[in-house]
Amino acid sequence: MFNAVLIEKDDQGYRAGMTMADEAALPDGNVTVQIAYSTINYKEGLAITGKSPVVRSFPMVPGIDFAGTVKDSTHPDYKPGDAVVLNGWGVGETHWGGLAQIARVNGDWLVPLPREFTPRQAMAIGTAGYTAMLCILALERHGVTPDKGDIVVSGATGGVGSIAVALLSKLGYGVAAVTGRAAESEYLKSLGATEILDRAEFSEPGRPLAKERWAGAVDTVGSHVLANICAATKHRGVVTACGLAGGMDFPATVAPFILRGVTLVGIDSVMCPREERIEAWQRLARDLDPQKLETMTSEVGLSEAIDTARDLLDGKFRGRVVVDVNA
Repeated sequence: MFNAVLIEKDDQGYRAGMTMADEAALPDGNVTVQIAYSTINYKEGLAITGKSPVVRSFPMVPGIDFAGTVKDSTHPDYKPGDAVVLNGWGVGETHWGGLAQIARVNGDWLVPLPREFTPRQAMAIGTAGYTAMLCILALERHGVTPDKGDIVVSGATGGVGSIAVALLSKLGYGVAAVTGRAAESEYLKSLGATEILDRAEFSEPGRPLAKERWAGAVDTVGSHVLANICAATKHRGVVTACGLAGGMDFPATVAPFILRGVTLVGIDSVMCPREERIEAWQRLARDLDPQKLETMTSEVGLSEAIDTARDLLDGKFRGRVVVDVNA
């Protein structure tokens, strides 16, 4: 038996609660992992509250991330005692996830935990940090170097945004951080932001083209924010889109793309190929300042995960939230 958060949907409604689960109830998989840490992302907030149809199979253990050690394995790449990390692959949505003490998954979904990170640090990074690095790798592949100009990061106090600011600063980029939380300006500057911009500037319909301001972008918000960022991106600039906190719509024109040659790159962290995942984690081990990571990280126990997910959606947390599943 093991402790887990369980989401159920039946005639009594949609609800999330703590439960004791039997290992026999775990879904099919060739690797069983003893989880040490998981995390609360925006997606966990949506899943636990039911505010968006994230969960597509019931009952479901939420949690798109976890880090721990292999307990049992019939997968050729893993043996008991191996340290591993998982991000995405539908875990926590269609396959029981990380907000539990034990998980059973397809070994192809796992990545060896880089020796530079503890399990707690790996979850302080989580899908948020891994996604931020995928954005930066995309900017680099498209030739956006620090000498080309600043990078704008929307949703900068969130998990993806905070880590993106820290990484870009470490790599030598000037970083303009967009936030609706003016009180967090000093926090963002401590991560390396060189300019703080009010989200209100981006949240309403704007011109098809605006003054050229940035060489690239990491957008976690979507909707009008993404449209306005594209409109103000420099000639041949690159915008990476990885989130929809502000909405799934994209109320823009083609003007930035056909008149300035702007490239819009979609970032898919869920089904990203294993080779790119390994590259992202290797780069995180090299380029992420562990001290900055710690300053943006809060920790809760598994029993606090449900309330924390609700609070995260309400904007009561900044940066990253790790979950000690054994507390």
